[in-house]
Amino acid sequence: MGISILVCDDDDLLIDLIDYRLSSRGYDVVIANDGSEALKRIADAIPDAIILDAMMPVIDGYEVLRRLRENEATKSVPVIMLTARKQEQDIVSALELGANDYLVKPFIPEELVARLSRLLEGQK
Repeated sequence: MGISILVCDDDDLLIDLIDYRLSSRGYDVVIANDGSEALKRIADAIPDAIILDAMMPVIDGYEVLRRLRENEATKSVPVIMLTARKQEQDIVSALELGANDYLVKPFIPEELVARLSRLLEGQK
């Protein structure tokens, strides 16, 4: 099994785009459409990294991130927040909660891949 990336977003078109970009580079992509589903998938198998939207139904990305960082098993999993929220407070809150990186939508797909690769290199 290769490097697994959990992509959590409620926008199916965006998920398809990210899935295509990451899969074409050999990553194993796991998909969740809301925070609750993301937490269930993480409980089943901890991914190597997570791409997480902030604004989602059921449980938002900030709460998912908080729970990840409180859990000994997941506190060091790299997380990139990928969201339309671009206010300074949103960015600072995510970073204070433990996000490793923050990208604002719309984004450049290759930039996301490059940032993810950099984070994964740092984990080795």
